[in-house]
Amino acid sequence: MTMASHFLLLATFAFFVSLVFAVLAKDDTREQIRFGGLMFAGFLASAFVLGWLMYPFPL
Repeated sequence: MTMASHFLLLATFAFFVSLVFAVLAKDDTREQIRFGGLMFAGFLASAFVLGWLMYPFPL
């Protein structure tokens, strides 16, 4: 349950940050959607990659 809630919080945060950045950075609606989607995917992908790289390190 804890793992799912952390992922849900990560996805929610990434969504809202991507939304705000896309609205601020682009003027056209189509560009905003594309840019926001790419940023959202980038946030999730980088979180998974960093988590995977940090996995072997002890607590």
